[in-house]
Amino acid sequence: MSLPPPIVLSFAASDPSGGAGIQADILTLAGMRCHPLTVLTAITVQDTTGVEDIFVMDAEWIVDQARTVLQDMPVQAFKIGMLGSVEIIAAIAEVVSDYPEIPLVLDPVLASGRGDVFASEEVIAAMREMLFPQATIITPNSIEARRIALEHEDDPEALDLKQNADQLLQWGCSYVLIKGAHENTPQVVNVLYDTSGIIRSDTWPRLPGSFHGSGCTLSSAIAASLAHGMSVTDSVYEAQEFTWHTLKAGFRPGMGQYIPDRFFWMEDEASAETDNPDS
Repeated sequence: MSLPPPIVLSFAASDPSGGAGIQADILTLAGMRCHPLTVLTAITVQDTTGVEDIFVMDAEWIVDQARTVLQDMPVQAFKIGMLGSVEIIAAIAEVVSDYPEIPLVLDPVLASGRGDVFASEEVIAAMREMLFPQATIITPNSIEARRIALEHEDDPEALDLKQNADQLLQWGCSYVLIKGAHENTPQVVNVLYDTSGIIRSDTWPRLPGSFHGSGCTLSSAIAASLAHGMSVTDSVYEAQEFTWHTLKAGFRPGMGQYIPDRFFWMEDEASAETDNPDS
């Protein structure tokens, strides 16, 4: 019998298309050789074109799901995705506060790729107050970063992304990774900040098409890398590289967006074995 792989607990909504949400987290964590534990925050009706409806779980169910697995298995990282209510945020904040030594990755999912809104201003305010102070790193895209910063700025467009990051860091998280896919730049630039300024800036070639679950993939990959014992800065790079390759190998199973292939590396390994049958 072998030792268990690093264990990561994800709080997220279910996506029946398998592109985003808890399904994306499971695939990503497994693809990065971690064992995923899951706590459902909501059940959605959606496909690769968009979200039609959301059923938010009762906060007590969130606590019961999490406490049960946490009492049974040691966890090396937390990942938090879509949160459906203030009550759920309070419940998760209470649970993770009992494990301050475990790194926490918060992906503040505010809307779908199509623009379906998931988070009210009350939900965003609750995230700022209860989860940001406990987060090791938050991973908003540039649109989400500007919306979250609205509390202190009437016109967030007037702030550059570094100023937005500074605003977010004031709520207590240790690091902010602002993703630049929505910016009008020739390449995608993702920038990691802490209170001292820019920690690292990584540039990636833009890929054609739009993707369902890229943000979930990146945040889960960061959690996986942290669970493997990597530093935050190294985890951020490792996760970006993993995610970019999943997008490059992505496929379009339906009528909407492409889905990342979180097991792209299996094809690479199979090709290597075919090229080297004696290895």
